[in-house]
Amino acid sequence: MYRTQRKTDLPLEIQPETPILRTSIHARRANIVVKFQDPYGFMVEGNVDDVNILNDVREKMREQEKVWWAMEASKGVDWYLQTYASSAALKSSLSFSVMVNAMALKKLIRKGIPPALRPKVWFSLSGAAKKKSTVPDSYYNDLTFAVQDKVTPATKQIDHDLPRTFPGHPWLDTTEGHAAVRRVLVGYSFRDSDVGYCQGLNYVAALLLLVMKTEEEAFWMLAVLLENVLVNDCYTDNLSGCHVDQRVFKDLLTKKCPRLSAHLEIIGFDVSLVATEWFICLFSKSLPSETTMRVWDVLFYEGAKVLFNIALAVFKMKEEELLMTHHVGDAIKIIQNTTHHQFDPDDLLTVAFEQISFMTTNLSKQRKKQETVVMAELDQRLRRLNTSKLSVTS
Repeated sequence: MYRTQRKTDLPLEIQPETPILRTSIHARRANIVVKFQDPYGFMVEGNVDDVNILNDVREKMREQEKVWWAMEASKGVDWYLQTYASSAALKSSLSFSVMVNAMALKKLIRKGIPPALRPKVWFSLSGAAKKKSTVPDSYYNDLTFAVQDKVTPATKQIDHDLPRTFPGHPWLDTTEGHAAVRRVLVGYSFRDSDVGYCQGLNYVAALLLLVMKTEEEAFWMLAVLLENVLVNDCYTDNLSGCHVDQRVFKDLLTKKCPRLSAHLEIIGFDVSLVATEWFICLFSKSLPSETTMRVWDVLFYEGAKVLFNIALAVFKMKEEELLMTHHVGDAIKIIQNTTHHQFDPDDLLTVAFEQISFMTTNLSKQRKKQETVVMAELDQRLRRLNTSKLSVTS
């Protein structure tokens, strides 16, 4: 017998109140810097306007929580699962009521899932609960126990990355936090040897742990994310899927923001300079924590296309400023400052889903088109590498 804490609640109960500051015009102009802990335990640094935005966001989420609880009171517990099941059958049903319910649920999710309900809603709507139900209840515990002492290139890289995963966080950056993140990542590296471990997944797994509260549920959320929500080649050894996504994103930016795309090309700015991290880490390193969670609310329900919407929205929001730049470094600074201080999720999501739209089918076609080009380039790169090695040894 062995003792495990895999199913117990994680000991992170950090829910500090964002300091409520009412600032004068003079204070705003003074650009006073304020530091505080957000609801997920991360230290946030911003000016007093940022704090007031966070206060407003918190109030909006309280109102949104009332809406969700009212829906539960009127339609029953887990009402969203009935709507989700009905919407999944839309192809075989032209029921107007089904369509209306599906659209209402999508709209509600885009407005944000309340933090208190987020774990169970994510787990259900993402397909993680269904995936977990296909294996024995002891699957996660048995897996982590069986591989805990094994050493592979993946486990070595995971151990290397743990101290760099949100350093300074009051739980993640502790021995216990590192151990929890490690078990989830190592467990998954053995579940899917094709993926193993890719740098960037440490940030994703860490945030999943903070939201889901249990290792087991975080593990299944990671599994459904990599196996169902995202394209299955995003985290392979050669990162072919990521390369494809960067090309698709570049094409989308050209179509949606042609002036900006042309200008960025003139100054030598390639979107992959910022977007690679966005797509690999799913914005977890770039956006404030609650904004990231709001993006993930939609990601787990609508799928990978959401990442393109959000990425396009960031560029769209700062289009005029970016058009004034003359150097790559200036463009990067504007983009990074925008994402790091995007404390109002609604601003970002409104642009992403109301000002920018494209057909998912077109996205799939674009990926297939770019896959051929990317695979040819990767193959050519591998050939050059092998030729170089032969030259050195001969």
